Amino acid sequence: QVQLQESGPGLVKPSQTLSLTCTVSGGSITTSYYYWTWIRQTPGKGLEWMGAIAYNGITYYNPSLMSRTSISRDTSKNQFTLQLSSVTPEDTAVYYCARREYSDYDYWGQGTQVTVSS
Repeated sequence: QVQLQESGPGLVKPSQTLSLTCTVSGGSITTSYYYWTWIRQTPGKGLEWMGAIAYNGITYYNPSLMSRTSISRDTSKNQFTLQLSSVTPEDTAVYYCARREYSDYDYWGQGTQVTVSS
């Protein structure tokens, strides 16, 4: 059974960089053909796809967030990480990591609330 767990600070100050890690167990992040994804849900909005890192290390980003987003991985720890720079209160959201196979998101983390506030 694959499990994903987000971790990181719950409170970030404006203009700082938000950094979250997703730890994966029960499966390797290098296994073909999975895409390891970051998705967020902001108050009053739906789910927003932020980006992904593929099994082969290639990254993909939402164009609207690309200038502020970086996704990386540590294969030795079976983790992948999201960094979002220059955050504002509008980045307050519940952040999820998830696994995508083809068009299906089959495993999700429980989500972590991140609040941007001074």
